[in-house]
Amino acid sequence: MLEISNLHVEVGGREVLHGVSLKISDGETHVLLGPNGSGKTTLLRTIMGFGSSRVTSGKILFNGIDVTAKPVHERAQLGMGIMFQRPPTISGLKLGKFLNATTKIGEENIPELAERMHMTKFLDRDVNAGFSGGEIKRSEVLQLMVQNPSFVMLDEPESGVDVENMELLGNAAATLLEKDQHMINRTKSGLIITHTGYILDYIEADVGHVLIDGQMRCSGNPREILRSVKTSGYKECIACQK
Repeated sequence: MLEISNLHVEVGGREVLHGVSLKISDGETHVLLGPNGSGKTTLLRTIMGFGSSRVTSGKILFNGIDVTAKPVHERAQLGMGIMFQRPPTISGLKLGKFLNATTKIGEENIPELAERMHMTKFLDRDVNAGFSGGEIKRSEVLQLMVQNPSFVMLDEPESGVDVENMELLGNAAATLLEKDQHMINRTKSGLIITHTGYILDYIEADVGHVLIDGQMRCSGNPREILRSVKTSGYKECIACQK
């Protein structure tokens, strides 16, 4: 579904990603770990096409289509979706109207999903205006559920979320990624940034990666990588080759 080849990316005139390559097949979910400032969020924003990240070389292919130079809305139309770590507040735009404008599942299904995510009373409020951390994350996941992308990117879904919201978000993310279906029947794929690994309690990821200083250093079993990081930090990953 996604193939990234030798991607070099600048942000503010400084190169942040130095030759990143990554392949995610149909139905696969990958998790991405790494220290703060290693380029994880930049990678997701580059895949989605945000202008603050400038690709200087390399390619991004999505379902065989070269999207390296395509704008955000075209990538979204092709089936990409992203949950931000710190999404903006959109004053003057009601959440309900936003969902109606972006739905691919039909407006009639929105109320049921909003109820599931405990967001019914927020539909008449401006997007993210005055929302708590957990409410923002629930709003972001609800937006993805309505948009129904084939490729889901989640940037630290656990950040700032309490235990109750984590269970709700984790189960919803598992549904988004079709983890309730057998692997041979899954059509959706995902890339998830995590620091704590809590999301792995709800989503069985297929591959884990470690990004350090803008380079992929390790790939393998996500739980083994997480256990190694928790035990020894990132020093073992710094020493290994991709």
